[in-house]
Order: sequence, then structure tokens, then C-alpha cells
Amino acid sequence: MAYNITIIPGDGTGPELAEATKRVIDATGVKIDWEYAEAGVDVMEKYGTPLPDSTIESVRKNGVALKAPITTPIGSGFRSVNVALRKELDLYACVRPCKSYKGVRSRYENVDIVIVRENTEDLYAGVEFDLGTKEANDIISMGSGKIKEDSAISIKPISVSGTKRIVKYAFDYAIKNNRKKVSAIAKANIMKYTDGLFYRVAREVAAEYAEHIEYDEILVDALCMRLVQRPEESDVLVLPNLYGDIISDLGAGLVGGLGVAPGANIGKKGAVFEATHGSAPKYKGQNKVNPTALILSGMLMLKHLGENDAAERIENAVAKVLADGKDVTYDMKLTREDPTAVGTQEMATAIIEAMK
Repeated sequence: MAYNITIIPGDGTGPELAEATKRVIDATGVKIDWEYAEAGVDVMEKYGTPLPDSTIESVRKNGVALKAPITTPIGSGFRSVNVALRKELDLYACVRPCKSYKGVRSRYENVDIVIVRENTEDLYAGVEFDLGTKEANDIISMGSGKIKEDSAISIKPISVSGTKRIVKYAFDYAIKNNRKKVSAIAKANIMKYTDGLFYRVAREVAAEYAEHIEYDEILVDALCMRLVQRPEESDVLVLPNLYGDIISDLGAGLVGGLGVAPGANIGKKGAVFEATHGSAPKYKGQNKVNPTALILSGMLMLKHLGENDAAERIENAVAKVLADGKDVTYDMKLTREDPTAVGTQEMATAIIEAMK
């Protein structure tokens, strides 16, 4: 029986990356009925929005989607297709593995960290009030002189329910994937109520897993230093939204950049798998950009579906092609002008051959 999966080609270089990834996934032999759905700047004129309702409904119906990079229209009033999808489908867990692969240039070796980021709360909840608005002025007046009168205001909600489910997800992920430790990251020495709540709830959840998984807490600034100095000491990191966004990019930098960083956004009723990099519209149609991140996101999708053998074959093939360093795109070469660099589709073909 085939899986019904939504594929969102996106815009810019997205369609090229989606095609390359689809070819690699199909080559595993896993049966998938792909349902194409539109999103991005290219469909704004047609639908009046970069995220049509039909696309949201497709993902909701199928429960799983593979999404290529999408450009957020500037000055349109639309915040982000990625953020909108997460909110519409309550994809509360953003999972970003950061793993070293031989052949990828980096200052570090043997990094293997999984970042689990809460996706719906914190400063990214979008509760903001501009300078001079009644709401901003009301909050300023409540601050007893602690807030300057010429301030704009953002509100940082951290809930018990939101924290409990993201920390529980991190521990369940650790058990399922044979990880050893979950570290909760916050800044509770300063934000004693919001980040303090995050820690208090995390400790309660951790107590339920104490026999199986080690737990510790690290302040986010201390974590940044530790990741740069001793990344091998970290395993699964669970963080509120803003810290998780920043640490995800730091983690990607440890292993060679966003070009090799896959991502997943998962909720109770759906999951969207995507590369963590942008759409690079200046390279559109040039068959030039690196497909690794989206292909590895496809690998995470297959794991989510329980197709572990197929997922392992893809990851091993990607690792082999990267280590060989022959059939890789320009950004994976020692110099970006290397004439032996191959295109997006040619690298995908090499990965498919490496699976045989």
C-alpha cells in the first residue's frame, strides 16, 4: 500500500530540490503517491496569498508533507509560510539533527546533536504592540518605570502545556533513537517566571524518564560556549522557540552549514519535513544548488513513517557521496570555482547510484 504524501515544491530553487529529493526517495522502492501543492511568491498573484487553503488542507488530509524552500514575500503583510504552516497544523516540535559527515568542511568532527525546538510559543507567538499603541502604553504603565516610554513591546508566553509536550517529545525521541541524555536550555536566572516555568515543568517530565535517560539543565549562553568548545558533550537539546531557532543555526554551523542541515516540524496530526535553508532565488533554474539538506529531510520523513531501512540507505548513500567528494555541488568542493562540481540533479543521481 502506498503512502499519500503532500509535496510542496516551493519557489526559487525549491522545485529543483524537490525533484532531486523525490527521485532519491522513489529510488528506495517505498511506494508513495505524491500530491503536489502550491506555495510561495510564485502563487501570490493566483491566490492572493503565498499559502493557499488548498495546500493546508492537503497536508492536513495526508498527515505528512515534504516541503522545499519557500520565499516569504517582503512587504506583503504575510509573516512566513513556514510559520503559518506550523501554526495552522499545530506542528509544535521542530526537530533539527546536526551531524558531522566526512567530506563536509567543518572545524569539528563527530558532532551528533539533535535540537528539539518548541514551535508555537515564546517571543515567536507574534504578540507584539508597536510604539505608541494603546496596548504598548498600557504595558509600559504596568512596568512601574522599568520600561522606557518610547518602547515597542513583545510578549513572551511560556505555558505549562506547551512546555510539557515539547519536553516529553524530546525524551520520547531520545528513547526511540537510542540517545543518552536530554538537556533543557533556558535563561531562568534572568527570566525567572517564563524560563523558570520551562525548567520546572521539564524537571517534572524528566522524573518520569529518570530510569532511562539522563537529564540536565544549561543556561543558553553557557550552552553556546560549550557547543563551540566541546560539542561532543551535547546529545538531545530541548529549547523554547527563540533559543531553539538560534541554536539550530549554531548547530548547523558546527557541521558545515545549512546546506547539510535537515529539519522536521511535527505535531499530533501532521508532520512537515523541510530543509532549514532558504530558496536562493538568484540560482533558480541553474541546476546548481546543493540538495543534501532536503534529501536528508526526506530521510527523516521515511523514519517518521517507520521506513527505517529505506531511511538508512539514503543516509548511507549521502554520506558516501559526500565522503567521496566527486559528485557534489560547488559548495561542497574545496573551492567554489572547482570545474568538477556537478549540478543538483547529478548529485541526486550519484546518491541513487550509491544506494544500489
